[in-house]
Amino acid sequence: MTDDVFPIPNLELPQHLFTFTSPTFAYLHDNASKEFIKGVQADNMAPYYRAVASLQSGIVLDQKMFEAMEKENGKELTKLDDRLAEADKTEGESEISDALKARANYLTCIGDKERSVGAQNLALEKTPGLGSRIDVVLTLGDDWDRRNRLKVYNRLHLLSIRQFKWGGELFTDALSTFTTSELIPYDDFVALTVIANTLTLKRVDLKKKIISAPEVNQVLPELPIPGDLVKNLYELSSRQILPTLEQTHLLPSRILSPYTRYYVRKLHILAYTQLLESYRSLTLESLWRGR
Repeated sequence: MTDDVFPIPNLELPQHLFTFTSPTFAYLHDNASKEFIKGVQADNMAPYYRAVASLQSGIVLDQKMFEAMEKENGKELTKLDDRLAEADKTEGESEISDALKARANYLTCIGDKERSVGAQNLALEKTPGLGSRIDVVLTLGDDWDRRNRLKVYNRLHLLSIRQFKWGGELFTDALSTFTTSELIPYDDFVALTVIANTLTLKRVDLKKKIISAPEVNQVLPELPIPGDLVKNLYELSSRQILPTLEQTHLLPSRILSPYTRYYVRKLHILAYTQLLESYRSLTLESLWRGR
């Protein structure tokens, strides 16, 4: 069995912030702003809130709310520091490691990047064993689960730097073992898998690994647009779905949005290439005979 894993920090907030700061999605700004503030308050993310407000992001610092969250941060950090001091004086290596990880995870949870990086590195240094060291990085469960989660984190990073081929292939491998719901909902994971692999897989592999994959088919009713994309491309008619895909899955995504024009251009090239490929067997003689 795998352990429940909570997102540290709340990974929905960067998407809300991306939506709020994108002029294209002005009609979503009110809801994105509300959800962002709601998430910040839920975890008392005073350092993150201050950092975002200082970036001219459009998020205005509410001084009263900020001070209240900062006060809660101070109280919790005092408790964690006391627990670490107690473990250091009277307990063993394992308890000290747990106390270091708890403090590091809290700093990460509240979005204090500068202090959390140092705290996580210290916890990593003081934590024995490979499994426990991966726990420090991802706060995960058993060995098998740790490795699978770490792979998904790496694969999502590959997509974020436009490595669709490698990221897509690795996402396909993780379809049947996905447990990383703290990073990304499963439906969104499948959507990214379909979108990335549609661009990079050969037609025969697209059929085998995506269109016929039971994990994909199970979710596609909830993802009609990526489903239509892969189906239409396979049937050589993808042009009709591109404008909808662009507006619903590319531009709104903080991961894919920077590469929307690249993706659409490459997909057009792929569609035309496949279409022309189907005419390679035609000859003037066969056309003449078909008159």
